Amino acid sequence: MALPVVAIVGRPNVGKSSLLNRLVGRRIAIVDAVAGVTRDRISAPVPVGDGYVELFDTGGVGIEDADGLTEEVSQQIDSAVASAELILFVVDAREGLTPLDRTAAEKLRRAKAPVLLVANKVDSEAREFELGELNALGFGEPLPVSATHRRGMEDLLEAIGRRIGPGGEKIEEPVMKIAIVGRRNVGKSTIVNALAGAERVIVSESPGTTRDSVDVRFEMEGRTLVAIDTAGIRKRRKLASDVEFYGRHRALRSIRRADVVLFVIDATDPVGRVDKQLLQYTVELFKPVVLTVNKWDLAENRASNEDYGPYLTKAIPELAYAPIVFTCAHSGLGLREAIDMAGQLFEQSRLRVGTAELNGLVEKIIARHAPRSSRTSKPGRIFYAAQVATCPPTLVCFVNYLDAFDVNYQRYMLNQLRERLPFPEIPIRLLFTPRRPERKLRSPRS
Repeated sequence: MALPVVAIVGRPNVGKSSLLNRLVGRRIAIVDAVAGVTRDRISAPVPVGDGYVELFDTGGVGIEDADGLTEEVSQQIDSAVASAELILFVVDAREGLTPLDRTAAEKLRRAKAPVLLVANKVDSEAREFELGELNALGFGEPLPVSATHRRGMEDLLEAIGRRIGPGGEKIEEPVMKIAIVGRRNVGKSTIVNALAGAERVIVSESPGTTRDSVDVRFEMEGRTLVAIDTAGIRKRRKLASDVEFYGRHRALRSIRRADVVLFVIDATDPVGRVDKQLLQYTVELFKPVVLTVNKWDLAENRASNEDYGPYLTKAIPELAYAPIVFTCAHSGLGLREAIDMAGQLFEQSRLRVGTAELNGLVEKIIARHAPRSSRTSKPGRIFYAAQVATCPPTLVCFVNYLDAFDVNYQRYMLNQLRERLPFPEIPIRLLFTPRRPERKLRSPRS
């Protein structure tokens, strides 16, 4: 069952995102002094009493977005308010009552859900006596808190619990977390909305529309999945502000916590340096990747899917094993196939191979092409191999001479293993370690 929704609403720069981060207990939303940083609805479950609520952060009420997305941000706020069972109307106690606060109050007076007035940035008890003018908003006595200094958080949670009643049960962990990653304007947010079946995140032709990483739950074939919409990445030297820096940081963190990465490529543009750098980061983390070629309906000079595959293999040879799916996010073409493929890669990453089977394969690979130590000219030998972990599959080979297994031989072994093992389309971590000679036991002195 869905959790009760609590929406955080207010004008810009009153500390809405800081409040979300504080109540959740980790940094989810970007916090910056620049007004209008938050655009999409960012949510996370929060324990309240014996249950849980879904807490939503929203954009600032009444701000003119610098990229012309004012209407889209307002729609996201309205969606959060419409779905809420309780609204936290946040104001800045240090600045007092402002015209934009009154604008937000007029909007919230039309809401069906009850409103709890929260005075943020009350850093001391002395400042609590300066909140009288906020009563003019008509939502009762304001609750003083300070998200930055953790003041009043327990009181706020108790107040939410009194108004919401018993919260919902804790949401089960999703079967799989999928990071939607790519450079700017490749259609990541459109893909997320298509999967969610709703305008969950803002879609615009304006570059850099998505700033935060937004987790969106959706159901497919009875499974609960999470799609993580991420900020579009561009060259580090072109980052224009702290907001872009934090958006990039959040995107890279989303790759780290994802089970599978849907790497979105614009079919109308060639693979560029930013694509390759982002893919290299993904490869270094050993994340399974579905190469998702979006806007396939707009691609020109592409005779067929078969022609584009070899092009990608040449452009990004380090991911020659990764599957390719062609999509059109606007029509939904290929999206189910992309998610199904992500599921297959996730299953591959969790498989284990028996030690006997693995060592039999290793013997055949060595027999076909034996390594040789450059230092001693003696043949390299693998005493035995074992799979020690999953996600990614991690194989350890215990050898006599490390230098016999150089980069070229490791690449050879990886290719051979990938052809023979049950995870042909995902990264494999292959480690070599010298086997230490057994120490002879000494008899204790009498």
